[in-house]
Amino acid sequence: MLNHNEDRGVLARSKYGSGSLELSLDETGLKYRFEAPNTALGNELLEGLKRGDITTSSFAFTIENDKWEKRSDGKYLRKINKFKELFDVSPVYRPAYEDTSVKVCTRGLEELKEAEKAELAEYFQNLKNKLV
Repeated sequence: MLNHNEDRGVLARSKYGSGSLELSLDETGLKYRFEAPNTALGNELLEGLKRGDITTSSFAFTIENDKWEKRSDGKYLRKINKFKELFDVSPVYRPAYEDTSVKVCTRGLEELKEAEKAELAEYFQNLKNKLV
């Protein structure tokens, strides 16, 4: 969703690991990936990312087990040991935590361009071989 707003529509979805939304965990935290749909909402998201209006993410969840500790700098650190339920992940305009991010990943586009370039080079090589 965009800004956790289900009323606007869904950008992508995963149910029990299947669907248009890919979720993964690494040493930093939760990552999500999806292809923006060709809808008004998807286009709004892509334009907001392109313009830099949307740069952060958020997720809605409930906790089964967490632990708080006070750090030496006086700040508190929350360690989430187990989530109970994850409701949504959202690109947002104003996050609860500034250390989040969202960006357009064009890796698939670059792979396609490279494949097209290789195909074109092969075509011209075959054409050259026929002329010689």
